[in-house]
Amino acid sequence: MSSAETYDFFAPSVVKDPHAFLRRLRTEHPIYWSPQFRGWVLTRYADALAAGRDERLSSPPGTGWWDGLPAQAKQQLQPARDSIRLWAGLSSEQDHQDFQGALKKYFTPTRLEELRPSVQRFTDELLDAAQAQGELEVVEGLARPLPARVIGELLGIPPEDHPLLLRWSSDLLSFFQQVNLEGLHRGQRSLLEMREYLRPLIAERRRAPREDLISALVSRNEGFLAREPEAIVANCTLLLFAGHETTSHLLSSGLHLLLEHPEQLTLLRDKPELMASAIEEMLRYDGASDAMVRVSREPLELGGRRFFTGELFVLVYKAANHDPQAFPEPERFDITRRPNRHLALGTGNYYCLGAALARLQGQICFQTLLERIPRLRPAPAAPEWRPLPPLGRRLRSLHVAF
Repeated sequence: MSSAETYDFFAPSVVKDPHAFLRRLRTEHPIYWSPQFRGWVLTRYADALAAGRDERLSSPPGTGWWDGLPAQAKQQLQPARDSIRLWAGLSSEQDHQDFQGALKKYFTPTRLEELRPSVQRFTDELLDAAQAQGELEVVEGLARPLPARVIGELLGIPPEDHPLLLRWSSDLLSFFQQVNLEGLHRGQRSLLEMREYLRPLIAERRRAPREDLISALVSRNEGFLAREPEAIVANCTLLLFAGHETTSHLLSSGLHLLLEHPEQLTLLRDKPELMASAIEEMLRYDGASDAMVRVSREPLELGGRRFFTGELFVLVYKAANHDPQAFPEPERFDITRRPNRHLALGTGNYYCLGAALARLQGQICFQTLLERIPRLRPAPAAPEWRPLPPLGRRLRSLHVAF
């Protein structure tokens, strides 16, 4: 049996249980050449950490989905490709640094504390509605709308338009998973809708700046945000997508883990001072970032092997965060785990800009949930999952009772 047949990253069994597959791959071939990715797959913590911090590795354009399309489809989906290639983190490293420089003042500890009352209010409003009904479907009733409201407020989008962000964010996910042409076209429609929605907001902020993220981007008078006419629109889209999907997954997956491990749920309820540690373990055990792709800009050595310029690397954080060399008993969900230096939010120059905001939302949401609904328990309906090959899956529904 060939190595390609042995390690099929798109097999249904892998999507159903990626950790079993990744354990085998990490043990047998921790640095593995994958014909499916046409690159090297790194599954050890030490290798993924070193690669993530190595400045000789950069992020490739996030438009690989476009390259293999038929000519007609390429032409039809060119607008989406042109927009996504401007996303900071998927363009040049200098562009990424310019983008982070424009927004750093909005993600300081002081600014995050100013957001705490808004996050608390949004959480309370969502739980008020759930308690009035006597039940809660976590994904659509809490995990998706909460970060949409938060990122909407940060961008300065009117509250009545926040529901639009949910649909746009869900459709944009099509560009980062294995989907058909219909899914890509749906993603492009939402991307273009959001672009047209944002244009008048951006023009308004140019005339009259406010204390929001759009104003921060339009005030930048240097770098690619000033140089590229479409960069601000494109990166407002990025802020919506990245800011929403990461936190939404943390809230739904984190609660699912607590319900699957009732002794940990009880411990957290009895010792709320463990909340920060619990959030880190949720991120380690099942973080939103399954993998990151990097390309070598020059020859380098990694994991005891030599590589050439232009080689592609898939840093599988999902595997690295379960490496027994870095985390004792990695398959045990333990909210007291210390230290917990996981890679769920990236590392090096590509560490998630909104990491502290995601943590803040998680802490407030879970703390409020446990205080207001102390007898929270799984509902009879089983959780439903949405496959996101390769290696990923997200909760489609999670019902709880109280």
